[in-house]
Amino acid sequence: MSVLSQIAEYLYLKKKDPNRPNSSFVKKMHFINRLSILLFLLAMIILLVKLFR
Repeated sequence: MSVLSQIAEYLYLKKKDPNRPNSSFVKKMHFINRLSILLFLLAMIILLVKLFR
């Protein structure tokens, strides 16, 4: 699976793969990954706003 496809799934832009294992550890890992991506995007937006001010 490509990196961009995985990010799209984390951000709910793409439907999840039904054949993927579904355990509590995987759910927790995906939540942490989703949170880190969203925080990174938020930080990039803040940096861009500060750059253009």
